[in-house]
Amino acid sequence: MERVRIGVIGTGNIAPLNVAGYLEHPLCDVVAVCDTRKEKAQAAADEWGATKVYTNIEDLLADDEIDAVEICTPTMLHSEHVLAALTAGKHVSCQKPLANTVADGRAMVAAAKAAGLVLRVAECNVFSPLLVKAKELVQSGVIGAPTMFRIKTVVGKTDTEFQENLDPSGYVWRFNHNSPGGHLFDDMVHKYTTALWMFDQDIKSVQAIVRKAPAFFEAPTAAIWEYERDSLLGMMEVTYAPNMYMRSSFYGADEFFEIQGTDGFIWVTRGTGEMLDLAPVIVYHSDGTQTHYSNLDPNWLKGFSAGSKHFVDALLEGRDSADMTGELAIKTLQLCFAVYQASNERRPIDPRDIEGSVSPPWWPPDLSNYYEDMKRYGQ
Repeated sequence: MERVRIGVIGTGNIAPLNVAGYLEHPLCDVVAVCDTRKEKAQAAADEWGATKVYTNIEDLLADDEIDAVEICTPTMLHSEHVLAALTAGKHVSCQKPLANTVADGRAMVAAAKAAGLVLRVAECNVFSPLLVKAKELVQSGVIGAPTMFRIKTVVGKTDTEFQENLDPSGYVWRFNHNSPGGHLFDDMVHKYTTALWMFDQDIKSVQAIVRKAPAFFEAPTAAIWEYERDSLLGMMEVTYAPNMYMRSSFYGADEFFEIQGTDGFIWVTRGTGEMLDLAPVIVYHSDGTQTHYSNLDPNWLKGFSAGSKHFVDALLEGRDSADMTGELAIKTLQLCFAVYQASNERRPIDPRDIEGSVSPPWWPPDLSNYYEDMKRYGQ
């Protein structure tokens, strides 16, 4: 394969972030766009330089001039669309989460292997320049043996052009029975993947407390987990601060990652947003000195574009897209559902035992008193 010809299925809110890397790659062409809303598909095709517009997936998949597809449809459709694309002989990049159940995810991975095709999951965190640097530093031994991984996520308010231009219809299915959970399923999968990818170790036990917040938010949430190595633990906190302004170019949210080791620690000081005026990656060394990596590009979009470019390179070189495989996406789903189950049952859960899905007890949420719930939240 000398060039990769991409067809994009779904033109929702997240699609432009994933397509950016394809447009930047010199050996990739976005040749087709598919959306049930023809005007949306045409507008995206005009913006991305695609010459073909489809309104149903079957027609796009029948196009022999398409080598691979980027699937940006709602999560409950991923299994159907991925399996159809693999049957049509297309390589697949699928938006996260991979599926609504672990079993569906396994079927998708098995189908890709049987067909000899690449299935990768679009996950920006494993290509974030900041988190890639953090993993390189861990592997270099600069902080000794890692002993604790802490992830903090806070969601607040913002007034970015990106958020103002989001299509509200792209969120309807996230708030009802079409999704097994809310914010912890839709957004925190980024963080669950990071927890697994950072150390290349399975997680064997999870404990958690998940509280209900307005709309699809599940906060405050606190979780701890045990890795295969007994001297390495992880913890995660998720908070919702609806009255706190978040400096950002994208969503009103930010993340912080801290890796403590026997000889020092690494701090990644930003994720989606730009809350803190600090170097994006800081290392505290065993002798008390610090290294500030101020030259790294902290733009959240970079993780998306780098991931798409990596997918293209993998296809050109005839190899798997190793950094975000279907297998890692399955483990991510298991960890997500283990957090829900641990909170529901108030006991430690082994995520590796989960094959279906788990939801919080109040799901889907009752939105009839949304504004009243907003006013009461935190009281």
